[in-house]
Amino acid sequence: MTIHVTDTRWVLPDGSRCRPSRARLEDVPALVRLLADDPLGSTREGEDMAAYERAFQEIDDDPHQFLTAVRNDAGGVVGTMQLTVIPGLSRGGARRLQVESVRVSSSLRSQGLGERMFTWAETVALASGCSLLQLTTDTSRPNAHRFYERLGYRPSHIGFKKQLQSPGPLSA
Repeated sequence: MTIHVTDTRWVLPDGSRCRPSRARLEDVPALVRLLADDPLGSTREGEDMAAYERAFQEIDDDPHQFLTAVRNDAGGVVGTMQLTVIPGLSRGGARRLQVESVRVSSSLRSQGLGERMFTWAETVALASGCSLLQLTTDTSRPNAHRFYERLGYRPSHIGFKKQLQSPGPLSA
């Protein structure tokens, strides 16, 4: 099942307008800048655009993925989130929408854009047949935790990750 995306536009308190859309290959440098624009992201993101472009193509080719570029009226990318529909057997065969890599431009933070992005993601989840919306967030981001809890998300699980030393042939 592909992800069903609704067309929408938002007006922020400062009068600027934004809209979510499918990211394009030419958006990759702007998306990487957003990902790197915080203390944690600045330590994880790199300069090799070829690696990001390969990852973008894999995401873009998968009908269960929607890499979002939130654009302002000038066409600039001011936000992003990656949405993934995950089919599952648990919860009666429920589909879930995983939200990852959420970022809002530092110039637009605290203006309601993040909240609008999550409201839109919930609409996308429902239109895509999902009964659960889930996300992970790094333990070093307490401001993000407060934001997600304010939106109604609850810290219901403990997640674990293991960094692999050599990612294998598909990552190249």
